[in-house]
Amino acid sequence: MDGNRDRRVTRKLGVDLTPLRVSKQYRRLYIAGFVTALGSQATYVAVPYQLRLLTHSPFDVGSIGLAELLPLVVFGLYGGVLADRLNRRRLIISMEQVLMIATAVLFVNALLPHPQAWILYVDAFVAAGAGSMQRPSVEALNQLFVSHELQRAASALANVRSTTASIIGPALGGLAAVAWGPGSVYAANLVTFTLSLILLYSLRATAASATAEDGDVAAMRSGIRYAMSRPDIVGTYIVDLLAMILAFPVVMLPFVAARFHETYALSLLYCGLPAGALIATLTSGWSRRIHRYGRAIVYCAALWGLGIALFGFSSSLWLVLLGLAVGGGADAISGIFRTTMWNESIPPEMRGRMAGIELISYSLGPTAGQFRAGVMAAWTTLRFSLTFGGLACTGSVGAVALALPRLWSFDERTDPHVAEVRELRSGEDYSET
Repeated sequence: MDGNRDRRVTRKLGVDLTPLRVSKQYRRLYIAGFVTALGSQATYVAVPYQLRLLTHSPFDVGSIGLAELLPLVVFGLYGGVLADRLNRRRLIISMEQVLMIATAVLFVNALLPHPQAWILYVDAFVAAGAGSMQRPSVEALNQLFVSHELQRAASALANVRSTTASIIGPALGGLAAVAWGPGSVYAANLVTFTLSLILLYSLRATAASATAEDGDVAAMRSGIRYAMSRPDIVGTYIVDLLAMILAFPVVMLPFVAARFHETYALSLLYCGLPAGALIATLTSGWSRRIHRYGRAIVYCAALWGLGIALFGFSSSLWLVLLGLAVGGGADAISGIFRTTMWNESIPPEMRGRMAGIELISYSLGPTAGQFRAGVMAAWTTLRFSLTFGGLACTGSVGAVALALPRLWSFDERTDPHVAEVRELRSGEDYSET
């Protein structure tokens, strides 16, 4: 009876808490991820803030993204291979320890009489590599610890976790960095890493999926061949990549805020995307009635582009904020369908490698998108850059839908890959996992 009551309540909210209730292992991994995300998001704000204090150069601050680009791609792909070849729990814990050490270096550097800027770049490189190496294993365990029937609920919960951390973490990190210095943020992040490691150590071990005899290169080739055999999955990567390259607005927020006289404009704009994403996720109960995931992903990406176009074109602060909220909400719903599609249709033994490939779309995309927006704004105007980018996003994802009919026609009720994964995972017991 209690379980039925929980389901009725969460359906009203739009988020089903059943995965957290029935799977102890998933619950621990989820809480560990949330704790880590809070500290990491706070540090994400503190590092560029400290770099600005040390260098007084917008170029130097922006270059932190270049330091992260190569490890994001290389270690993300390799991390996907390792996620299918090694004990995923052990790999996650090892990379969490590396991230904790990297944060400790930031803390010690902040305590120096003259903190060194180069340390921030090296640290960003190491942290990006460790995080990218870890992410595919986390995604694979998220699939493994939740039953096939609850993957959509788990995808919505993942959105709640990330958007909540994206609101709270930067807000607390920014306040602490200004009031007490970046070192206070790094110290708090060390505490969050300690708590997350305690939870991660309590997870059960998982066996490798790929055979050790295959070798890393062979395993990676096998993953790429599988991806090429799934144009529907590749389509989700392309749609997300185009949406981020053509319409990622975050780097332009300070310049858009400068249009307005309100002192709170910048803070409000930074909350726009995650607030819209959180509201959309909490009211996403209707998405359970949607079975054609591919069409939903295309529609949401198109709406993301229109929201960013409204954000870029409008002269009213509240319309600008509305555009961001619409874009953030559309991206959140798209994320629910993308993750559900991946977890329901990709076999567990391939999930790590596919997660490594997925990482490219949401690591390369925002970086390239920031560069595109800045260059186009310099060549034309800020308004044209943002408005054109949003409209181009909407048009390009429509073209992808036409070019990849397997994406457009994907239906989880009839898709053979979903049926195969459902059959593979039937009979698994999650009551003690």
